[in-house]
Amino acid sequence: MSEQSRLSVFKTYKLYVGGKFPRSESGRVYEVTDSKGGSWLANAPQASRKDARDAVVAARKAFGGWSGATAYNRGQVLYRVAEMLEGRREQFVREVAEAEGLSKSKAGAAVDAAVDRWVWYAGWTDKIAQVVGGANPVAGPYFNLSTPEPTGVVAVLAPQDSSLLGLVSVLAPVIATGSTAVVVASEAAPLPALSFGEVLATSDVPGGVVNILSGRTAELATPLASHQDVNALDLTGASVDLARTLEEAAADNLKRVRRPAPEDWSTDPGTSRLTAWLETKTVWHPIGV
Repeated sequence: MSEQSRLSVFKTYKLYVGGKFPRSESGRVYEVTDSKGGSWLANAPQASRKDARDAVVAARKAFGGWSGATAYNRGQVLYRVAEMLEGRREQFVREVAEAEGLSKSKAGAAVDAAVDRWVWYAGWTDKIAQVVGGANPVAGPYFNLSTPEPTGVVAVLAPQDSSLLGLVSVLAPVIATGSTAVVVASEAAPLPALSFGEVLATSDVPGGVVNILSGRTAELATPLASHQDVNALDLTGASVDLARTLEEAAADNLKRVRRPAPEDWSTDPGTSRLTAWLETKTVWHPIGV
């Protein structure tokens, strides 16, 4: 068959929930277009409130096993994700270039930075406890030890303007520290995030640890902010007005909230996102017992 007569095989993008790839519960899709010329790229699933609730259920179910894994094991799993992402580099370079209107070389640099950042967070899994934990001096014959514990289920609104590097920068610290995540992908550029779900599925990440939804950010964020089984909320991808509304909803069960702020995803991320999703547990123990 000649190349001219061959029909193109278009990719069907799906949500990533509980380790599986469902279509939106409502059956809705929306058009994703090239950021430069506005040409059609794909139909992305438009997730519903029901999809968001299903993702929370999956994240909660996975939390016990993931938070109970050793930090060393979590590091191994995260490094495997970086390996798989590196193996699909060319696909992500194309998707990021189309999503963000970048040249191939700049998109390649963004993908490489995303891989490097994932490796960087993989290295932190068994080190962050030494940074934020330790022995506390007390007046009495006791050991007083503080150790970090994961927060629980974290709902993450991914950056709108950085479809892969920004996504990795907000997601990796959540799962590196033992929490599980429900991610709302960039509304206008969700395709790299949905493809990243395929990377997670072919890595060693247990189903439900990461759940990725695409659709209208406000529609999906609202039920997540008020959900009683969501423990924390990262508002990075929310507008100022939406963030204010979501923060008010999150107060109902005292969720941890990280407010949106200008971010340069190319700089050293530091440890602030790692510590944002940790709780400190302090234990007293008598000396000599």
